[in-house]
Amino acid sequence: MLYDNGVQTMLGVLGGMGPMATVDFMRKLVEATPATCDQDHLQTLVCAATRIPDRTAAILRHGPAPLPAMILALRRLEAAGATRIAIPCNTAHHWHPALQAATDLPILHIVDAVTAALARKRIHSGLVGLLATDGTIRAGVYQSHLPDGLVCRMPENQSAVMRAISLVKAGRTAEAKSILRAQADALLASGCRQVVLACTEIPLAFEGFTDLRPHLLDATEALAQACVAACVEGPVPPEGAAWGAATMKTARRLESAIPV
Repeated sequence: MLYDNGVQTMLGVLGGMGPMATVDFMRKLVEATPATCDQDHLQTLVCAATRIPDRTAAILRHGPAPLPAMILALRRLEAAGATRIAIPCNTAHHWHPALQAATDLPILHIVDAVTAALARKRIHSGLVGLLATDGTIRAGVYQSHLPDGLVCRMPENQSAVMRAISLVKAGRTAEAKSILRAQADALLASGCRQVVLACTEIPLAFEGFTDLRPHLLDATEALAQACVAACVEGPVPPEGAAWGAATMKTARRLESAIPV
């Protein structure tokens, strides 16, 4: 049994950005878990907070700030007994520092997960292609967080990438496939060692492109793998943070209510 500060580990997923991307994350979390029975899998709480305002619109100053709604979802996960948090939305990580400051629970960072996945591929330097939202690019979510030596290259036609993301969100994934394939091919042809699928909608459109798989890094999959590793290896609280007494009290209360 895995424990965080004396209570059973409970992964809280701050999701709903978008809904199908959250489902895809959960599938990849299950697939990444070394399990032979139900009881081997991670205990997980999911808050599909679909009312969170659009993250890219906020970054581009075209819409309301999503942070209050994200903090509300975070509070719901805390109250339900989560002991650590994952956010399967790349653009939302622009607010990772503010969210981490609002909770004592460790929040995994998706770019850290991608960095670790690149390292497993022995990629520590060079060009890395980025298929992401305008918000992720404008906010520098990857450019400011990847280690020195890794340089991000953006697509030639970023507006096409945004159009494809909108198609996936609208349930028209088949129409997005050729658009995103063309942009990935162009990035690889320009010298990128890997293309990071840095929007959690994008991997849904790459299913079936087995020839490209060695050259793609799925940020959703990387985050799922990081969650499994973190929950297996134990708590890694953020620097300077202490576990919240109220949250731990709630978690212990919920755990004690489970019949044995």
